[in-house]
Amino acid sequence: MHRIQKRHLEPVGITPAQSRLLRTVAHFGEPPRMADLAARLEVVPRAVTSLVDGLEAVDRVRRVPDPSNRRVVRIELTDAGRATLRELRSARRAAAEDILAPLTAAQREVLGGLLSALVDPGPEGGC
Repeated sequence: MHRIQKRHLEPVGITPAQSRLLRTVAHFGEPPRMADLAARLEVVPRAVTSLVDGLEAVDRVRRVPDPSNRRVVRIELTDAGRATLRELRSARRAAAEDILAPLTAAQREVLGGLLSALVDPGPEGGC
């Protein structure tokens, strides 16, 4: 599955880890701090710095100063970063189709139900 995902991301020009960082930045209401990204991605801050460096070099994100604390740096998407997110959605959809291609419609339905049960275990709780 990882190989299929990687193959679909290649034309977009970013790695799976960079893709995850872009999606994470997009989900914050305001530009997040580097520490916020590290916590959300469950990685060490240095890993976020490397990812941001790579994405900043290709104009997908930019570092901006925090208006209330000049020592804090926030990360925001550029227009190119937002365009990349749109490309990523298409690439991920195509990858999912490739991954699910061997399954019949009935098998896809069962898989969807199982995944939903894992994500939303209902009133009984779950794991």
